[in-house]
Amino acid sequence: MTTFDLGDPTFDVTSAAVHAARDEDWYVETNWGWAVLRYAEVSALLRDRRFRQGNARWPAQNGIHSGLFSDWWQETLLSLEGEDHARIRRLLMPAFRNKTIAAMTPRFQALADELVDGFADRGRVEFVHEFAEPYAARIICLLLGLPDGDWPQVARWADDLGASFSIDVGNQVPRIEAALEGLRGHVDEVVADRQARPRDDLVSTLVQAQEADGLSRHELGVALVFLAFAGMETTRNQLGLALQTLLAHPDQWRLLGERPELGGNAVEEVMRVNPTVTWVTREALEDVDFQGLHIPRGGIVQMLSHAAGTDPAAMPDPSFDITAQRPPHHGFGAGVHHCLGHFVARTDMAVALPLLARRMPDAEPDGPGAWLPVSGNTGPLRFPIRFTPSS
Repeated sequence: MTTFDLGDPTFDVTSAAVHAARDEDWYVETNWGWAVLRYAEVSALLRDRRFRQGNARWPAQNGIHSGLFSDWWQETLLSLEGEDHARIRRLLMPAFRNKTIAAMTPRFQALADELVDGFADRGRVEFVHEFAEPYAARIICLLLGLPDGDWPQVARWADDLGASFSIDVGNQVPRIEAALEGLRGHVDEVVADRQARPRDDLVSTLVQAQEADGLSRHELGVALVFLAFAGMETTRNQLGLALQTLLAHPDQWRLLGERPELGGNAVEEVMRVNPTVTWVTREALEDVDFQGLHIPRGGIVQMLSHAAGTDPAAMPDPSFDITAQRPPHHGFGAGVHHCLGHFVARTDMAVALPLLARRMPDAEPDGPGAWLPVSGNTGPLRFPIRFTPSS
């Protein structure tokens, strides 16, 4: 029987071997439970209330049983379940209303233009550090009401916290915990400031919720640290993966530059075929029998996003096409743990991608760059691009 080693840094969850396993059956055994490969089964299991979010066991699975990182991880929205999860999510929701985020679109646009202005006349850019990282980090600063000049430090902390999702997390704990202490201290200062001097920003909104609806100061701090890191890390990575995919399809890149209204659909299509979150984990709360597979209580299932998103049973033509209308992808998860900040990510990427395509219409990779393993949370570490300079 085919088995996959998800902890192998050379294993590629988008590989032909994964597609071949999907042709054989809807699941395959792995060293971390079962990997679910087909769209229909992923969709069903993500919403099956007999399962909980499986991330809570991630530190322990990697030999991390105590300490600052382990304690914080258990308290994040990713790990909470039941009433605690529902209560905190409900209190955070007003800060992420579509109307609130949509109103920021002109500021996202101005920021993207400013960043491109910084390298447009060179005809070359290292995309991660000159666009994706400052764009994602400065948007997080905007959302949280942090000074724009804080973004390099916020980015460094978020980058170090990103090792939480690495398949090498067991060796990264000192780096993660140092970033946790730094970001938590910074967030505590901001919360204290907003309690004394409220503003029209996300932190002030959450401080008001804390005082009115029973969100503790500790819970607020945990949530803000997680939002800052997750919002920056995933958007930065997904932007890099979007450019990787779009530049591999020059006709689609040119079309996006000509038709900026396709920006939103381009985001969905990129996340279908090249998601930064390559799998979503669920843990069985009871013995579950599902389509011929017995999953015991505590059993882990990994929902492989790319395999599901390119499943020909759900999409007869799964080739990349930013004009196509598809079934919803699983890049933001689904069910009660659907990503809280999905509208922020969708909006800022839908602004950035058409603008980049318009201003760099003949862009192409300038060498291979450097990339994280294509498993766990993936993305570029360095992605050089060249294009015709413009003034």
